[in-house]
Amino acid sequence: MFSQRTAWTRQPNALAIAVANRRTAGLPLDDLTVSNPTACGIDYPFDDLREAMARGAGAPYAPEPRGLRSARAAVCAAYAAEGLTVAPDDLFLTASTSEAYAHVLALLCDPGDEVLVPVPSYPLFDYLLQLACARPVPYPLRYAGGWQIDQAALRAAATTHTRAVIAVAPHNPAGVYLAADDRGALAAFCAERGLTLVVDEVFRDYPHAAAAPVPASTAGEHRCLTFTLNGISKSLGLPQYKLGWIAVSGPAAERQEAAKRLEIVADTYLSAGTPVQAALPALMTIGATIRAAITQRMRANLAVLAAATGGESPLSRLRAESGWSAILRVPGSRPDEELAVSLVKRHGVLMHPGHFFDLPDRGYLVVSLLADPGALARGLASLREECGEHT
Repeated sequence: MFSQRTAWTRQPNALAIAVANRRTAGLPLDDLTVSNPTACGIDYPFDDLREAMARGAGAPYAPEPRGLRSARAAVCAAYAAEGLTVAPDDLFLTASTSEAYAHVLALLCDPGDEVLVPVPSYPLFDYLLQLACARPVPYPLRYAGGWQIDQAALRAAATTHTRAVIAVAPHNPAGVYLAADDRGALAAFCAERGLTLVVDEVFRDYPHAAAAPVPASTAGEHRCLTFTLNGISKSLGLPQYKLGWIAVSGPAAERQEAAKRLEIVADTYLSAGTPVQAALPALMTIGATIRAAITQRMRANLAVLAAATGGESPLSRLRAESGWSAILRVPGSRPDEELAVSLVKRHGVLMHPGHFFDLPDRGYLVVSLLADPGALARGLASLREECGEHT
């Protein structure tokens, strides 16, 4: 009756069971995995947001496959502010970045085709590719004081069925931008093999250091056909408003053909809501305030992490440059999931085990930089206690 591509394992793991049991018992839980900025106690300018959306609510329905031109112009203006020229006709609005992936995969892949995806990474690509009847093929990122793409392994992973390479810049959860050398090598590789580069930039507006330079967006990449994905869920801290986009760039002939085909895909769904599109010019301005508040929370938690790691602490933090997550290195005397379950049961602290992101199953936990700083400090103290008992 049902498709094989939706035959997913739904059995809860030990960590999910421990969390559910604790909540059922009414016991407190410090959730240090939270990734929803609207649920983190961050102040939002709700009056301004209501006013912007009220104006958008009165906009007439104009079913444009690429999205309202005024909304696309607002995105183009954001790129122009950083020195990039993106034409409105090279932008497609979607209901989310996940939907943007789905549109791009529909454009590029036939059943059985392959897409190269980074490992470690957020566990989204397997689902998206399976729904597109395509197969994810991993290529590794290596850590040696910083993360880099294993270019030899990337090349070895490509076959005649490969259609695209996905890169996440900055990476989630590793939190590193796409290095210039890696970006150049990826673009050259895709151009050489006739592949498409798909780059997810949703966290690029959140550098960890105040003075750190932010690399240029791949929306200005022209060496190969490139789809750059972003949206207001992260960039403006507005996941509830559901608006993302695809910027198409690359050699002129390929870009134009891709845009014509992508317009048909987008026209089939017309999923981005008119009110949020109409409100987008105002939301771009309002969102800068929200982004600043999120950045302040993120940097406060980086200070908490700095105080709790290194030196004589059993914990250390892997180097990162941007984003809402941090990878902790912990003593690997037992599997990470066992450690995470013990943290929930004994201390009321929830952290992600590293294998959730395809990190090794011993020695890594991942925490959110959106969590309450006090909760993070308590959780790190509990983690140090837990690790000290098992060294």
